Amino acid sequence: MFKKVLIANRGEIALRVIRACRELGIATVAVHSTADANALHVRFADEAVCIGPPPSKESYLNVPALLSAAEITRADAIHPGYGFLSENAEFAEVCAKCQITFIGPKAEHIRLMGNKVRARDAAKAAGLPLLPGSPGVLKSAEEAEALAKDIGFPVILKAAAGGGGRGMKIVREPRALAQAFATASAEAVNAFSNGDMYLERYVEKPRHIEIQIVGDVHGSVVHLFERECSVQRRHQKLIEESPSMAVSPELREEMGRVSVEAMKAIGYSNLGTIEYLMDEKGRFYFMEMNTRVQVEHPVTEQVTGVDLVRTQLLLAAGEKLPFTQADLSIKGASIECRVNAEDPVTFAPWPGKITAYSPPGGYGVRVDSAAYENYTIPAHYDSLVAKLIVTADNRDLAIRRMQRALAEYVVQGIRTNIPFHRAALQEESFIRGEYDTRFVERMHASETGTQRLRKAVEETP
Repeated sequence: MFKKVLIANRGEIALRVIRACRELGIATVAVHSTADANALHVRFADEAVCIGPPPSKESYLNVPALLSAAEITRADAIHPGYGFLSENAEFAEVCAKCQITFIGPKAEHIRLMGNKVRARDAAKAAGLPLLPGSPGVLKSAEEAEALAKDIGFPVILKAAAGGGGRGMKIVREPRALAQAFATASAEAVNAFSNGDMYLERYVEKPRHIEIQIVGDVHGSVVHLFERECSVQRRHQKLIEESPSMAVSPELREEMGRVSVEAMKAIGYSNLGTIEYLMDEKGRFYFMEMNTRVQVEHPVTEQVTGVDLVRTQLLLAAGEKLPFTQADLSIKGASIECRVNAEDPVTFAPWPGKITAYSPPGGYGVRVDSAAYENYTIPAHYDSLVAKLIVTADNRDLAIRRMQRALAEYVVQGIRTNIPFHRAALQEESFIRGEYDTRFVERMHASETGTQRLRKAVEETP
C-alpha cells in the first residue's frame, strides 16, 4: 500500500480522497493555488504545498509544479480526482516515468477513451452498440452533409476530443450543417486545441444512463449497476440517481454484461464509467467512457455499499478486487443534487463569500462539500458548492427525503441552485421517473415549472 498520496485536485473531491486515505492509514499531501490557501482540503491534509497563482493553467494544471510537490513531500502516488488532469494520458505517463503511481487506469486506456472517434472504434470492436454515425473523423462539412443525408436528420456533430457538451451542435436540416460544422469545430479548437469532428444520428428524447465499471490488474472486472444522469443543462449534469426507473432488471443485466465484456476485451483496470444514450424504445448506445471517478459516484456507493474511492486506491496498489459480481446488489434508492454557486433561474455563476452555512442532516442524508461559513467561492474554478445525496428504501421516500434536506439547506451570501432542485423534484415527470435530457428545458418552458421555481426562490432561506 502507498505511504503518501498527493491529491492533484481541490474542493470536495480532494476532501473525499483525504478521508479515504486516512481510513487506510495513508498520509496525504494537498496542493493548492493562492486562491485556495484557506480551503478545507488544505487544512485537513497532512501536508500542503502551494503550486501557483489562481488560474488553473498556472496551478492545478501545472504538471512540473505538481511533480515537484510530489518529489519534495516524497509522495509515492498521485490521485487526480475528476476534472483537471484526471483524464490526461501524458500526465499519467510522466508520473510513471517519475516512479509515482497514477491512481487511475493505464495511460493507453485514458488516451484511447479520450478521443471520441477512437473510443467509438474500440467500443464497436468490443461489441458495444453504437448509434449510426461517421466511421471516423470528418474531413469537411461537405462530407458531413453527405453522411447526414444517408443517416437521416436530425444529426449531432461532436468534437472528437470533446466532453461536457463543448463542440456539440444539433443539426435538423441540410442547409444548417455547414455553419454548425464551422461553429462546433471552432469551439473544439478553443476548448481542446483539436477541431476534429464526427457525426451521429440524434435521438430526440434520450436518457443518459451510465454503468460503473471496476477492474483490477489481474483481469477481474465487475459492474456496479447504473446511474441515471438525464437531468442536465447544456450537457452538464444537475441531478443523478441510482437505480434508474428506465432500466428493467433484464436490461440492467444486459447493459452490465456487455460493459464488463468490453472492458475485459481491452484489459481495463481501476474505475471507469461507460456512458450510454437510451432511446424511446429502451435501446442503448455507447456514447463515451470516463476513465476516472465520477462526480456522481456517491449514489452508486449508497446503493451498493462499496466505497469507490477506497477501492480505487486498493486497485492502484495492485490488490485484487475484494468482491465478485455475485456479491453485488442494489439496496434502496439514492439521489444526488449538485448544489452550485449560480443563479437558480438563469444559471449564471455566482461566486463570492458564504456568510452563513448550515448543511442538512438526519437519517439517510450525506453532504460532500468543502464549503463552510465565511469561505469564499473562487471565481476561477467550477461552481460546485456541495453534493447533496440522500438514500432511502425506495425512490418515493428518497424524493421526499431530498425535498426535506433541500428545505433545510442554508447557504447565504451567494446564490445557489437549491431553489431549482426544490422545484425540479416537484415536477410530475421526475416523480414518475419519465424524463429525458430535455427535462430542464421543458421545466423552464412550462408555466407550472416557472411558478414552482419562483415559489422555491421565495421559500429558500
